[in-house]
Amino acid sequence: MFKKSHLVVVATLAIAAGVHWVSVPVYATEQGEQRQEARDTKQEGRDETREAKEACKEGDESSRPECRQEKRDTKEETREEARDIKQQ
Repeated sequence: MFKKSHLVVVATLAIAAGVHWVSVPVYATEQGEQRQEARDTKQEGRDETREAKEACKEGDESSRPECRQEKRDTKEETREEARDIKQQ
């Protein structure tokens, strides 16, 4: 019926296709975890930024524009951290 060499070729192709299909879900899972970690980082940054701005407004050492700029700087740092997580 089939020669032994044909069976070896078919088996090799089946194994290669199986490995390819297994690696795609693993990559997708890893990518999803990175996105979630980046979202969590951004959310924590929002909370920290809010608290820092409130503390800045309560103190008399900074003006409102300085407090706003501090908040912007903190948010940008958080965004950069989230981007770094997603690019790993």
